Amino acid sequence: MALWRAYQRALAAHPWKVQVLTAGSLMGLGDIISQQLVERRGLQEHQTGRTLTMVSLGCGFVAPVLGGWYKVLDRLIPGTKKVDALKKMLLDQGAFAPCFLGCFLPLMGTLNGLSAQDNWAKLRRLWPAVQLANFYLVPLHYRLAVVQCVAVIWNSYLSWKAHQF
Repeated sequence: MALWRAYQRALAAHPWKVQVLTAGSLMGLGDIISQQLVERRGLQEHQTGRTLTMVSLGCGFVAPVLGGWYKVLDRLIPGTKKVDALKKMLLDQGAFAPCFLGCFLPLMGTLNGLSAQDNWAKLRRLWPAVQLANFYLVPLHYRLAVVQCVAVIWNSYLSWKAHQF
């Protein structure tokens, strides 16, 4: 509980910094889980550069894009009722998630050195499989952290898929 309270204080004092660090840390954790538990690489074969790439994407792409989107979404659909949450989820999953994943996957492919043609083929193969729902019954300033915590398993899966050739 003390750790959670410290996180809440830090989030209140420095919301953007804490959200960026949270997203980066959890993206990195997702990659570690992917490499160690899903791919069973072992510590000797762990690709540290790959983990750092995921951390960088979490800090430099995921946090700013999702954090900004959640703010826009809260302005577009104000309210905290169940119907508001449903509207947000439908807009997010129907409009935003396809665009987000359509950017994230090619960005990861580019960072992995894929050609434009290979990147496009991989996007067409993976994109439908990686559509997932997000959570909206959480206050805006906690949303990115909650989504990222819940998404550690998702991040592991995404890292595993994004690094398959």
